[in-house]
Amino acid sequence: MSRVPTLILGGTGYVAGELLRLVALHPQLEIAGVMSDSQPGESVAKAFPHLAPVLGDLRFMSESHLTKLVANLPVSALFSAAPHGVSAALIDRLLKAAESAGTRPRVVDISADYRYDTAEAYAAVYKHEHGAPSRIKDFTCAVPEHLAASPTPHVAHPGCFATATLLASVPLLSLGLVSAGLAAPTLFVSGVTGSTGSGRKPVDGTHHPTRHSDLYSYNALVHRHVPEITACAAAASGVTADFAFVPHSGPFARGIHVTVQAALAAPHAGLDTKTLLDQLRSFYAAAPFVRVLDSAPRVKDIVASNYAHLHATSNGRTVAVMCVVDNLNKGAAGGAVQWMNRLLGLPETAGLTAPAAGWT
Repeated sequence: MSRVPTLILGGTGYVAGELLRLVALHPQLEIAGVMSDSQPGESVAKAFPHLAPVLGDLRFMSESHLTKLVANLPVSALFSAAPHGVSAALIDRLLKAAESAGTRPRVVDISADYRYDTAEAYAAVYKHEHGAPSRIKDFTCAVPEHLAASPTPHVAHPGCFATATLLASVPLLSLGLVSAGLAAPTLFVSGVTGSTGSGRKPVDGTHHPTRHSDLYSYNALVHRHVPEITACAAAASGVTADFAFVPHSGPFARGIHVTVQAALAAPHAGLDTKTLLDQLRSFYAAAPFVRVLDSAPRVKDIVASNYAHLHATSNGRTVAVMCVVDNLNKGAAGGAVQWMNRLLGLPETAGLTAPAAGWT
């Protein structure tokens, strides 16, 4: 088939840069436009010098220019890496233009705007009204490994912390391994993220002299990804669980390491590590980007790739599952391309099989 024209919103951030890298090397997608209202007409390669060899003279577009493209392309792939609170309304305007013109873009939103089932649930977390409540019904939020096909025409990709936590947690819940305690099953999550997870605009948490050779927690037990993780885990496993999540800022640029711990349910008391690993491998047997290892996963082994590495251990009373993903790739741009491949009927692995860079 001919290559599918691909459009990217929010084009100057780290996730957009990773999208550009993946799409430029994708065998069946082709960059047709990159939107940045703040830099229309400027060279995209100026914002991402490392991509200059594959971007040529590509220029940022304004919203009006990109809207005309959407209305004139019979089929297109549209990725939004626009900020939370901006993405929803922007996508809605573009889809309305496409609907009026009779064209059919497929959308994967990497912001948080379409991750919740209702506008009220979104507003409760992000403290502002949803930008396009009537459009929520057109989006489904899940990691690809936990949903065989999207029931809606468009997809919202979970956040990077959520991706790693869900990959580690959903098997435990689906297999009934976690004790329910007095109410719901409780999973204790500790996660460490690289500085690129905070976005391109410099802030105290990403300033190198502050972050270098240091490790510290933030938003303990109140991180905004918790409601998202809870909802996605329930949808994937059928079990509503409590997640006690403590995120940390790590002294590296890319990658996430998450450890999920939980007490074993009584019927599984005495479960050994080998059996637990076998169960995880069986659970992800059809997932091309998930590898279950015999030893602890390392961030360097997945950086710049769409692969997730898991390991687990059990002492017969408690289980611990460790997961590492690249926050910009599997946790954002790569997972989004994986979804887009599905939405377009392409091989799920197209453009995503490159191994990790290593020694970063």
